[in-house]
Amino acid sequence: MTDTSEQPIWTVVRAADLDVPTLYDVLVLRAEVFVVEQECAYLDPDGLDLLEGTRHLLGHLGEGGERDLVAYARVLAPDAAYDAPRIGRVIVAGRGRGRQLGRALMERALEVCATDHPGLPVELGGQAHLEAFYASLGFEPGEHYVEDGIPHVWMRRPPGRGRP
Repeated sequence: MTDTSEQPIWTVVRAADLDVPTLYDVLVLRAEVFVVEQECAYLDPDGLDLLEGTRHLLGHLGEGGERDLVAYARVLAPDAAYDAPRIGRVIVAGRGRGRQLGRALMERALEVCATDHPGLPVELGGQAHLEAFYASLGFEPGEHYVEDGIPHVWMRRPPGRGRP
């Protein structure tokens, strides 16, 4: 069991720099929560993980060979379909919940967006029950929709909001 006072080690990895064990840990964590825990049978690897502009934000607890991936988010670069970076696959493992890791993860994801894409808004499609959480980080709600049987809301954070 992980010490609850321990703070995660945060790293940002470019798609080209993802090693096989790290990618495996990411896919396992996403499957544990999105597929098994939330009972959504879908193909999680969607072709976006390895795009050149994709950044993977990792939160590990522990040291050395005992590091445990407990938080993760993916930042996608703007493209022909979207005029803003998008934060997605936001996840905190059950073993890391109740420690404010979700807020710390999102703050770091916003820093990645500001560094890589200054002056642009930031978008995300979040689960609807987390709308107030994302609003507390400066996101404004948009269209509500259902994805894989779970209510979601499209949200946009205008540029210039500063630190959450």
